[in-house]
Amino acid sequence: MGSSLMGKRKEKISSNIGWSTPDKINVRGLDLPNEILGHMNLGDLAFLQLTGRKATPEESRVFNAIIITLVEHGITPSALAARMTYMGAPESLQAAVAAGLCGLGTVFVGSMEGASKMLYEALPEDRLGTGADLDAIALETVEKFRAKKAIVPGLGHPVHKPVDPRAPRLFQIAAENGKSGEYIELIQKIQTVAEEKSGKMLPINATGAIGAICCEFGFPWKIVRGFGVMARAIGLVGHILEESENPISFELWQRAEEEILETSGPGAA
Repeated sequence: MGSSLMGKRKEKISSNIGWSTPDKINVRGLDLPNEILGHMNLGDLAFLQLTGRKATPEESRVFNAIIITLVEHGITPSALAARMTYMGAPESLQAAVAAGLCGLGTVFVGSMEGASKMLYEALPEDRLGTGADLDAIALETVEKFRAKKAIVPGLGHPVHKPVDPRAPRLFQIAAENGKSGEYIELIQKIQTVAEEKSGKMLPINATGAIGAICCEFGFPWKIVRGFGVMARAIGLVGHILEESENPISFELWQRAEEEILETSGPGAA
């Protein structure tokens, strides 16, 4: 591409995340062997990597709760994709994990990005603490999605009804650690309006709760899906290990073939 499309070229390439020399490894200004190893858990390191600073004890509890929530949720489409890929290419564990991660989008896991974006657009950060009418904002937000015949991100779940048990616990942890504010209040009001307008049970799901909490942190909405990616990668490695020891993918494949043959093959009713 031409420089006009890519912007002005930098005089020097730079990064503030990390660097290495023959005898040192530095991550966000901290010495990895002596200041991070044995001092930080995985969630705290993720927070450092993203923000460039150490989490406070309160931030650590909330952020770790977010990440842990997203690691595992059973035989989901992403887990099935990972397991099936591993069955076909057991020599490439990383490809199986990548296959599972590719399905984290607007329906599964990645919907917290949509929830964060919705909340930021409805209540820009410069309006926080100004006495904004959250009831009116909630109504306007729901009406916008209804006019588009679109699903309100962060609401509803195919299994967890009338309450997704993860959401109230995440909100409780956020409140106990000073991360419960207008964004959490707003998504709760959006849920109330959405249920009233639709006549359906639309619980705030885990990704809706996480999307709101991420707004309380001030994380950019465009990076929020990444929290699900990093967490689910851990879960998928667990599924692949189980698949290697107690495989189910071959059986699922064979059952699908048998049922398709019964319903669509020669002699099918």
